[in-house]
This record gives sequence, C-alpha cells and structure tokens, in this order.
Amino acid sequence: MAWILLIVSGFMETAWAISLEKSEGFSRLWPSIGFLVALALSMAGLGYALRTIPVGTGYAVWVGIGAVGTALVGMLWLGESAAVSRIVCLLLIVAGVVGLKAFH
Repeated sequence: MAWILLIVSGFMETAWAISLEKSEGFSRLWPSIGFLVALALSMAGLGYALRTIPVGTGYAVWVGIGAVGTALVGMLWLGESAAVSRIVCLLLIVAGVVGLKAFH
C-alpha cells in the first residue's frame, strides 16, 4: 500500500508543479488552489509512505516520478522541446526509479 501511495504522491507532485506554472505567480485563483491541494496531497502521501519505505528510496522515487511526469506534460501539452536527448535523460531517471524499487 505504501508503494501505491508513493506513486500517486509522485503524480500529485507533477500536478502541483504544473499548477504552480499555470498560477502565474499565484495571480490566478483556480491554478493556485489546485497547487495547494495537490501539494498537500503529495506531501501527505509521501509522509505516510515514508513510515515503511526508507527515506532515501522514497524521496528519490517521489522526486523521480514528479520530475518525469512534469517534463512529459511540458513536452506533450506545453510545447517544450521533445528532443531525443531529453527523452533519453528521462528514461535514465525512470531506470533509476525502477532500480530503487527493485533493490529496495
């Protein structure tokens, strides 16, 4: 259960990062509220997951999911570069996250 919650919390990290960008410095109400809700859910889930998952592993997986998710949203929907080199780097992050889970 902790791993599922950690993965969902990583997706919530992506949600708060995108909401933060869309809030335009907290000048737009709904993206700002989305940021706060996603941030709270992400942190609460991470905190709960770290009760049974070692902090180094849990935090690295959480950040990795959030970073890859945010980069993918940027590439797919926000017009950011989808250069092969960027995709290879994202795949390396995914490999690291999978490795941390596999060798937990």
